[in-house]
Amino acid sequence: MFLTVINSCKNKPSVQDDTWQYLFDGKTLNGWKVLNEGDSESAVQPDFFIEDSMIVCNTIMESEGGYLVTDKSYDNFILEFDVKTDTSLNSGIQCRGRIWEKDTSTVYLAGDAAGTKSEVRWPAGYVWGYQVEIDPSPRAWSGGLYEPGNRGWLVRLIGNVPAQKAFRPMNWNHFRIEMNGNIIKTWVNDVPVVDTTDDMTSSGFFGIQFHKAYYEWQKDKKTYWKNIRIKEL
Repeated sequence: MFLTVINSCKNKPSVQDDTWQYLFDGKTLNGWKVLNEGDSESAVQPDFFIEDSMIVCNTIMESEGGYLVTDKSYDNFILEFDVKTDTSLNSGIQCRGRIWEKDTSTVYLAGDAAGTKSEVRWPAGYVWGYQVEIDPSPRAWSGGLYEPGNRGWLVRLIGNVPAQKAFRPMNWNHFRIEMNGNIIKTWVNDVPVVDTTDDMTSSGFFGIQFHKAYYEWQKDKKTYWKNIRIKEL
């Protein structure tokens, strides 16, 4: 695998055509399904529902967390969506998501200031893949590149002040993601955040993350998603 980080991207990606496809019809969750984070059959299903042409994710205490994922896999694309959170719980969207077929150990880079590394064993059935973060916390790493279930943080936003200021907590935010071959780029509200290359994954599903609640005050907090569209490259 090969990873190069460049945080000075200034131009939006070129595209090969003008064909956009909406992944959510505003009325149903056709084409989507729920996956628990560890694919546990006994776990409580994450709470996703539709309201005012939006996908709403409601935080519940009993769930282990998980994803609302597309039935279809995608290779090279530009993905755009609008998202709003009413909670300090982070969220994110899986791109080229996958599931471990067998127990797998990897070296995981944590999101602390020290960048702690540790070996982690992921059970068969665990969801992993590139995840573009939605991070309303003071850390402010929205648009950063994370890989849950595998290597952890691939692109952190330490020192990237313009990117850290791009996300507007408690308001609507526009995300744009390009994955074309091993090129990965992200924007938050038209501010460039990530410009990197990585060869780990070339295809997989999209997945809206449902983050588990750790404390009672986090219960019934919601994340709202709309205008989810893709242009395949």
